[in-house]
Amino acid sequence: MNSFLRKSYLQLFIIINLIAPLSFIFAQDWPELSRYSKSNKQLGLPSPTENRVIFIGNSITEGWSTIFPEFFEGKSYINRGISGQTTPQMLIRFRPDVIDLKPKIVLILAGINDIAGNTGPSTVKMISDNIISMAELAKSNGISVVISSILPAKDFPWSTNMNPPPKILAVNKIIEKYAKDNEMIYLDYYSSMVDNNFALIETYGSDGVHPNKEGYKVMSFLANRAINKILEQRK
Repeated sequence: MNSFLRKSYLQLFIIINLIAPLSFIFAQDWPELSRYSKSNKQLGLPSPTENRVIFIGNSITEGWSTIFPEFFEGKSYINRGISGQTTPQMLIRFRPDVIDLKPKIVLILAGINDIAGNTGPSTVKMISDNIISMAELAKSNGISVVISSILPAKDFPWSTNMNPPPKILAVNKIIEKYAKDNEMIYLDYYSSMVDNNFALIETYGSDGVHPNKEGYKVMSFLANRAINKILEQRK
């Protein structure tokens, strides 16, 4: 092989190795904006009398529609949970999956996967900042906000030895204060679902993190109470 061909092959090799990682990055949909894009278009805007409520969150929110679908039936409750997601991913998709759908109310339930390190290390401030940013986006667009506590978890089956209780308590304390200071509802699932060891009550979950049907029944009662309170205030 002459020097010209060797040089050409070397240049081609370098170009391929530069482009391949970039194409992989750009091909990814990290916040999963495409997940609900078709459903959002089909859903359209609410009618003038519709009390639309959006639930945004991770697998705990997503699984609600599967494990306890009765909660959503006959109501204008829209589930926009995506399994595994962290608060930065939700913040990116907050506009298309919440604001653009023009709900009257949004329930934000987020943070547990950040603590588990699903998308890298996250501090208490990073998590609470992202939740607060979502709340402020909603408020600035005339959407009433319900900020939900992170549910209790002693450990994560997929990410062990993370010691989540201190971070859960710290984030909950910050977002509770923020909600109260800004006339938003703080939805305290935690107090009703935690045991004496800072874990999810066993009868409310199957793996120590995700609620079962009994757990969702507790959450549904508390969520409905918060929603109805806001709807009464908006009359």
